[in-house]
Amino acid sequence: MHIPAAHAPILFFDSGLGGLTVLGPTRALLPTAPIVYAADYAGLPYGKKSNEELAARVPALLGRLVERYQPRLAVIACNTASTIALAHVRAALDLPIVGTVPAIKPAAELTRTGVIGVLGTEATVRQPYVDDLSARFANGKTVLRHGSPGLVTGAEAKLRGEPIDPAVVERAIAGLRDQPGGDRIDVIVLACTHFPLLHDELRAAAGPGIALIDGAAGIARRIAHLTEGQIWPDTMSPGIAVFTRSDDNPPPPLAALAPYGIGAIETI
Repeated sequence: MHIPAAHAPILFFDSGLGGLTVLGPTRALLPTAPIVYAADYAGLPYGKKSNEELAARVPALLGRLVERYQPRLAVIACNTASTIALAHVRAALDLPIVGTVPAIKPAAELTRTGVIGVLGTEATVRQPYVDDLSARFANGKTVLRHGSPGLVTGAEAKLRGEPIDPAVVERAIAGLRDQPGGDRIDVIVLACTHFPLLHDELRAAAGPGIALIDGAAGIARRIAHLTEGQIWPDTMSPGIAVFTRSDDNPPPPLAALAPYGIGAIETI
């Protein structure tokens, strides 16, 4: 069995900065783990792209990143990319791959009204994968879905220190609440890793009595389990953030990434 070197990083991959919400709890469990965080700014937003485009783009880009950074494990910290391209990536790359799935199972265990909201990108909420999760884990429950591209834009803006339009957040919650039965929602699944970056704003818009849940902590535990017994550096070194080059989406200031242990920015 191949044993990774201590300096071999964990590679986090997302369309943008949403995967930081997975990196955060992973850092808490594995504080000295070397980190490469990759954001496909040239492809942002993924929620507007076709399944075919993402099924080709994500494995190809991850292949380049794996060749360049030689990670011990790769995390697709993006619900849209995971629900569409995870199987393609696993077929193409010879290393452990951790995906991200909407937290429908814990939502089904938590709901008391039997009505769950799933808030994601347009691409994620239309996936048969979400149908399957609902059938397996929320049988007998009502699962309402809404795709909100505006929340991705809002989360990116928030991390750059820019103001967020409250109407975007209100529209996202209304997209669930205004559906038949939506007034009975008591749990909302944040089915995009970007959305927990707007937790406070979404909490205010959703109002009291509605729980917001995501899968980040569970993904972090999965990463820790898969790397159990491996060798890590004695001390933490700053991670690297890698952005695919985009004229429309320049990388954020390093200060926005520093709280997540990122110390340098590269573009490819």
